[in-house]
Amino acid sequence: MAAPVDRWLALEGLDNIRDVGGLPLRDGGATRSGVLLRSASLRYCTPSDITHLVDEFGLRLVIDLRTQREREQSVSPTAFADAGVETLALSFIPEEGRELPETEDDVDPLVHIYLGYLRDRADNVVTAVRRLAAAGPTLVHCAAGKDRTGVFTALVLDAVGVERDAVVADYALSGERIEALFRRWTAASGDPMPDDLTPHLPRAEAMAAVLDHLDSEHGGAAGWLRAHGLEEHSLTRLRERLAG
Repeated sequence: MAAPVDRWLALEGLDNIRDVGGLPLRDGGATRSGVLLRSASLRYCTPSDITHLVDEFGLRLVIDLRTQREREQSVSPTAFADAGVETLALSFIPEEGRELPETEDDVDPLVHIYLGYLRDRADNVVTAVRRLAAAGPTLVHCAAGKDRTGVFTALVLDAVGVERDAVVADYALSGERIEALFRRWTAASGDPMPDDLTPHLPRAEAMAAVLDHLDSEHGGAAGWLRAHGLEEHSLTRLRERLAG
C-alpha cells in the first residue's frame, strides 16, 4: 500500500520527514494530518525549515529518541526553543552498559532490537506516547528517522486503529530516503558513501513480526501500552487526535 506522495515534506535540511496523516483506519476513515511528523535528526535544519515547521505545521513539541551521547555529538538547533517549541529527550536505548542483550538464534536480529526498545525503555516509550496524546502538533525523531522512530510510530498507528498493511508500509517508506540521508551525512563528515546501502534499509517483515508479537502477547499495541502504564484517557485522547 503506497503512501500518498504529499505526505513528504520538502525541507532544505531534512531528507526523511513526513506526516502520518492520510493512513487508512480499520473502521473507516483515515488518520489526521497536522498532528504528527516523523523525521530524521534535526541537526541540519535551516532557519527556513524551522519557520515552516513552526508557522505552517504549528509545531509545539519535539520528541527526541536518541541517546544522550548522540545528542552531545550533534548540533541541536536552539532556534526551536527560541520559537517556543519544547524538546523532550526520551532515549529508546539504555544509556549505560550493553545497549541490547544478545539475540536468540531463532529471532531476526532487527526484530530483537526493536522489541528491545519496548523491553528496555518501556517507561520512555509510554511517556512519549502520553506526551503526544496531550500535546499540540508534534515531531518525533531519532538519527535516521527509521528504527526507533519507526517503532514508536508503528506503535502509535496500531494503537489508534490504522490498518496493519498501512502501518508496515509507513515504516518501510523510509527506505526511499536512505540514500539521501547518507549523502547528506557523508558530505558533512567527509567519509565515503557506503558501497551497499542494503543493510541500512528498513525491512517490512521485521516490523510485521514486531506487531505480530504485540498481537500475540498483548492483543496489539494498545494492550502493550495499557500493560505498561498508559492511562485509558491518554489512549482515548491519542485516538481522538489522530483518528478523529
